Amino acid sequence: MLKNPVFVESFIVFIIVLSVHAVIWNRFSWCTLALAVQAYYVQHKWDRLLKSGNAVFQYRPAFSSGLLPASVVLPLLGIVLKERWEMIGNVHFERFCIVCSAAGMAIALFVSLLVLGLTKPIPTNTSIVYGFAACAITYTFKHSLSVSEVIEILEVLLIFVYLSLIVLYIMPRSFTPGEVMLFLSGLSIVTNQLIKRSLTFGDSRCDPLASFLLVAVVGTALLGLIFTILYCFMDSETWVSSLIFHVMVIIFGLGIMAPWFYRLTRNDLFVWFLKFLISTRTRIYLLSCWFTLAIVATVIVFYQNLKQSSTSKDYKASTVVRKIFHAILVATYVPGLIFDRQLLYIAAVFCFAAFVVLEYIRHFRIKPFGMTLRSMLTLFLDGRDSGPLILTHIYLLLGLTLPVWLFPGVFVPKSSFPGEIALAPYAGVLAVGIGDAMASVFGSTMGEVKWPGTKKTFEGTATSVFAQIIAVALILIFDKTVSLNGSYTWIVGSITIVSLLEAYTDQIDNLFLPLYLFIMLMV
Repeated sequence: MLKNPVFVESFIVFIIVLSVHAVIWNRFSWCTLALAVQAYYVQHKWDRLLKSGNAVFQYRPAFSSGLLPASVVLPLLGIVLKERWEMIGNVHFERFCIVCSAAGMAIALFVSLLVLGLTKPIPTNTSIVYGFAACAITYTFKHSLSVSEVIEILEVLLIFVYLSLIVLYIMPRSFTPGEVMLFLSGLSIVTNQLIKRSLTFGDSRCDPLASFLLVAVVGTALLGLIFTILYCFMDSETWVSSLIFHVMVIIFGLGIMAPWFYRLTRNDLFVWFLKFLISTRTRIYLLSCWFTLAIVATVIVFYQNLKQSSTSKDYKASTVVRKIFHAILVATYVPGLIFDRQLLYIAAVFCFAAFVVLEYIRHFRIKPFGMTLRSMLTLFLDGRDSGPLILTHIYLLLGLTLPVWLFPGVFVPKSSFPGEIALAPYAGVLAVGIGDAMASVFGSTMGEVKWPGTKKTFEGTATSVFAQIIAVALILIFDKTVSLNGSYTWIVGSITIVSLLEAYTDQIDNLFLPLYLFIMLMV
C-alpha cells in the first residue's frame, strides 16, 4: 500500500483530520469524519471514471481525482476559524464560519452524489457509506442551523452548480475534480457574500478591506465570463477586438466595480485606495521595496526569454530558476506580515486581479501584449498547466495569500490571539515559499532516495522540513507577536505532515499545502 500514492495521500489527510478534532471537538466533528470516510470511498469511483473516460467533462490528467483532500478543507477551515472568532466574542463571524463549514460539506456530498450517479453499476457498499454520512450531516444541520442559514447554504450550492457547468465547459483539462471543487467552493461563498451584502439596505457600512476583496474577486471572474462569451462571436486577435477589450476593462472598473465598492462601504474606491496607500511612512517604504522586487522579477523573465532566443526554441526554465520567484514572493510577504498586514492584504488583492487580467490578455491574444505574454510565460510552464490557461503563477500568489486573507487578525488587534496562532498567516510563506521551493530544488539536484510510488525524494522532503523549522525560528526573532508558548511539538509535527502531503499529492500543492498548514497552525 505504501507504493500507492493515493492511499498514502488519503492516510495523511485522515491524520490531519483526526489531529484537528483531537484538539477541537464539537457536533460538527462527527460530520467531518463521516464526510472524509465517504469521500475516500467515492474518490476511488471518481478515479475509475477518469481512467475509463466516462467523466462528463475533461479534467487535468492526474493519478487521483483529489476528492478527499478537497472535501475536508472547507469544513476544517470553518471549524477552526469558528473557534477563533468565538474566542474573541464575535458571534456574527462565528456563525458565518459554521455556514461555510456546512456549505463545504453540502458541496462535497453533492459532488459525491453525482459520482455515484455516473458510476455503472451503482456501487452498493459505497452508496451505503454515503447514505450514512449524508444522514449524519443532515441531522446535525437540522439541530445546528437556522432557516436563514440553511437557505444561505442552498444559495451557495446553487451558485456552485452554475459555476461548475461554466468553468468546466470553457476551461477543459485545467483542473482535477478536487481542484475545481475547492476553487469553486470558495468562489461560490465569496459571490454569495457579495450578493448578500449588496442587497442589504440601510446605513450600515461593510469593512473596506473585505469589500475590496469581494468586489475584485467576483469582478474579475465576471469579466472573464463576459469576454469568453464575447469572443465566441468575434476574433479576439484583431485590433478592433483588442480595443473593445481595453475599453470594457476600463468601463467595468469605473462603471461597475467602483460603484459596487461605494454601495458596500460608502467610500469612493480610488480616493480610499490612495489614502490607504500613503497613510503611513511604513507603507510607502514597503511599496517601494515591493516595486523594486517586481522589477527584479520582470528582469528575470526578460533575461530567460533572451536566453531562449539565443539558444534554442525548446529551452525551458529550470526548477531552480522557477523557484527564484518563490524567493521573491517570500521577500515580499514577510515584511508585509511583520510591519503592515492590512497593506499586504490589499496589495495581494490588487496583484491577484492584475494577474487574472493579464492571463485574459494572454489567453485571448489581446494586442499589443497578448502574444508577448504568451511566449514569455511558455518558458515557465508547469506540467500541470495542461489546459488552455496558465494558472501556475496565480496558484503561487493564492498559496501565499489565502492564509493572510483568512486570518482573523487582519480585522482585530493582534493581541486578541495567542502567540502561537499568530504564526498562522505565515502558512503560505512556510509551505509554498520555503518548503515547496526547497523540496523542489534539493530534490531535483541532490535527491536519490525516492518515496515509494512517487518522483519526490526523501532528501527534498527532509530539506523542506528543516528549512521551514529554521524559518519559524527566524520569524520568532523578527516578529514579536509570534511566540510558540510550548507548542513546539505541534508546530514541527504540522510542518512534517504537510511536507509529507507535498511528497505524495498530485493536486496543486501551491493551493492545498498552505490551507492544510494554516488549519493545523490555527488549532
